Amino acid sequence: MLDIGRLRHEPEHVRDALAKRDAALPSMVDRVLAKDEERREALGVVNDLKAERNRASRRVGELKRAGECADELIAQTRDLGQKIGELDAVVRAADEEIRSTLLAIPNTPLDRVPAGGEEQNEVLREWGEPASFTFEPLPHWEIGERLGILDLLRGAKISGSGFPVLLGDGARLQRGLINFFLDVHTSEHGYTEVRVPYLVTTDAMTGTGQLPKFAEESYQTERDGLWLVPTAEVPVTNLHREELLRADDLPIRYTAYSPCFRREAGAAGKDTRGLLRVHQFDKVELVRYEVPERSLDALEELTREAEMLIEYLGLHYRRVLLASGDLGQAGAMTYDLEVWAPGVKKWLEVSSCTTFLDYQARRAQIRFRRAQSSKPEYVHTLNGSGLALPRVVAALLETYQTKDGSVSLPEALHPYVGIDRLTASA
Repeated sequence: MLDIGRLRHEPEHVRDALAKRDAALPSMVDRVLAKDEERREALGVVNDLKAERNRASRRVGELKRAGECADELIAQTRDLGQKIGELDAVVRAADEEIRSTLLAIPNTPLDRVPAGGEEQNEVLREWGEPASFTFEPLPHWEIGERLGILDLLRGAKISGSGFPVLLGDGARLQRGLINFFLDVHTSEHGYTEVRVPYLVTTDAMTGTGQLPKFAEESYQTERDGLWLVPTAEVPVTNLHREELLRADDLPIRYTAYSPCFRREAGAAGKDTRGLLRVHQFDKVELVRYEVPERSLDALEELTREAEMLIEYLGLHYRRVLLASGDLGQAGAMTYDLEVWAPGVKKWLEVSSCTTFLDYQARRAQIRFRRAQSSKPEYVHTLNGSGLALPRVVAALLETYQTKDGSVSLPEALHPYVGIDRLTASA
């Protein structure tokens, strides 16, 4: 969440930054500031009344010791106590409203983020060339069905649409990609692999910014009050929830595989064929904890680490800087990595790399101290997909399809999948 001190001291800057996202957001700043003023006024009166009550209580003691009547003063202290209780309730209600509003306010975009919606996203660079064919390339769902490695109908029979089944070499390819991604991140990029729970608490979801905004897009086990992870970002970022780290501990870099569960509320009818938009999918995540001054450099590094995987796979891709209106709730700046899928003739997002500055750390209370005598500061958190599997698989099938119906695999995957080509089983 945003620092309320920042709203107090530079409200116009915060309003202007939030207006880049949505013209309605600055009014939420006004709501917080009005409630904050009400809270501080009530708190000032409470402190005055408590001082008055303390003086009256001392006088009551003096009168009793002198054998004099203190009934009037005792009644006065009771009245003061009642007024204090009423004002304490005002302060508590203001605190709750301020917190709930701050939780709903998104992060402020960095100055370098372009204003506008998706159409203002900036393509910063491209790598490679799109695959060329002597035949009309097929979409991945047709390739997968012909090879017998993708079964959408049985997945729908089991769980409904958006839950694909991978069979044989398709499942083998998925497992190989996960292991390949994790190995590169741990051996080449210096990340520590972690295995995390796939069910998390409401506090964990709130800490990373999924709640309250994305409750409708998330799956919840209501009996236990737990949520299925929409991404490993949630449990991994919360590993150090409510901890005070040392500067020497930073940076901390974690990578984790997890299945991801998303309802994708409001996405009905949009890119729903095949693997383009599913409710359960596999992803390898990168999460960083950094000192504030390293935040932007770390974003460049993290994004490059995700890009290297795409290059190892030989897929044509581009890096896109998201405009303010296309940012996620918690993000201050995001690069999307999109691969070209020649069968569907679309750019498919396979990674989203984001710096959250101290937005998540404030919600999850993750701090560090530079020295023993230093005041604690909030860490900066970052994450990125390294990579998301469904669209990587889609792009691989479409990019490396051949006229005879088989799919060749990039050399980097040969030791992980154990074969160099996907063919239809006899």
